[in-house]
Amino acid sequence: QWSPNEEHKQWYQRRVRGNKMEPFLVSGGDDGVVKIWDLRKLDTHAALFKHHTGAITSVEWHPSDSSVFGASGEDNQVSLWDLGVEAAEPLIIEDTEVPPQLLFIHQGQEEIKELHWHPHVSGLLVTTSLDSFNIFKTISV
Repeated sequence: QWSPNEEHKQWYQRRVRGNKMEPFLVSGGDDGVVKIWDLRKLDTHAALFKHHTGAITSVEWHPSDSSVFGASGEDNQVSLWDLGVEAAEPLIIEDTEVPPQLLFIHQGQEEIKELHWHPHVSGLLVTTSLDSFNIFKTISV
């Protein structure tokens, strides 16, 4: 038995989702960090993304693009990521590093609880929150 908490004693795994097409897991923690885990090599995470400033509330892989996933957080943001983007120098905007894998940020809801990709409409995402639910379609996925 293996647990990612062995690597991160102080990091609580809030949400975990498996990829239906690849041997990967995506997880989000109370520290706002999203990690990708390769099930073929569990001794460490395969990728780590620090964008959210609040705990991760939901993560989910895109239903037909195995390199794309979404994450929502207590910072009232939904972020969309693409692992297929080549690692490059991060973009610097107002002294903040923006990873090249970050495709899109959606804001405007408070206390986002869940995000789900529509299984048949490519790029369509539904989010639920304290004040409403949003349906939006990105042009990048």
